[in-house]
Amino acid sequence: MNPRPGAEGAPSLSPCLSLSLSLSPSPSLKRVAVFGGVYSNHLALAAALDDARARGAEAFVCLGDLGAFGPHPDRVFPLLRDAGVHVIRGNYDDSLARGLDDCQCGYTDPRDNYFASLSYRYTYANTSAANREWLGTLPGELRFTLGDLRVLCCHGSPRQMNEFLWESATPTHFLARLARDHACDVILGTHTGIHWQRRIADRAWYVNVGALGRPANDGRTEVWYALLSAAREPEGALEVEFVPVAYDQEALADEMREERLPQEFIETIRTGWWTTCLEVLPARERARGKW
Repeated sequence: MNPRPGAEGAPSLSPCLSLSLSLSPSPSLKRVAVFGGVYSNHLALAAALDDARARGAEAFVCLGDLGAFGPHPDRVFPLLRDAGVHVIRGNYDDSLARGLDDCQCGYTDPRDNYFASLSYRYTYANTSAANREWLGTLPGELRFTLGDLRVLCCHGSPRQMNEFLWESATPTHFLARLARDHACDVILGTHTGIHWQRRIADRAWYVNVGALGRPANDGRTEVWYALLSAAREPEGALEVEFVPVAYDQEALADEMREERLPQEFIETIRTGWWTTCLEVLPARERARGKW
């Protein structure tokens, strides 16, 4: 199944700086829920939205990759629109919108690319033309103010949409330079699928918000999002809470089975352990998993 024959000559993925959007009214925001890759997991997205509302989130932000991995990608879009979620473009969204032949995931290993290809072809074939067109309108980044902190939302990194920033392999001085170069106090990203955070300067943070679409390779069936708050003490500080989201993973696994998605994908949803996209993991992150 070739999602768009003859697309080989399409331009490559562009840096995040090409498009931006401001979340308004930004000065009043005190608590924001931020979701990473949804990966077509509409059941987890619905549960996360309910959870974030109950925790007092004033705004919802999604850092892209709406499709991939899971079943029925079109079921995600109405949930995002109805909840007023601010969405930026991930590499998957960029590829779907432009009709490219692959997901631009950034993998180099043949096994990783094999499963990425299966996932992308299914997602393209099952995403409506109207939704693919809508993905093309999404910005590459989003900025808002949380308390008095300048927050920059991106997918991979502020300089490249599909850049992997791993906890064990990303130097603090590099993250601090990104924050300086892009005039922000907080960088929010996803793309790796594993949540982590680091204070990178006296008044600067990097937060990988994780992913809603599949577990974090931790043996738990819950998925994760980040709840960001402007701290009262000390003034100008950031509070980050990584929130686990329970949902009906067996129902999602049944949908995946009915859609004839790879058994490896289904096993991850059912067990919490990654069975694919393992070769991209640095040694320390891979050692935390089962395989």
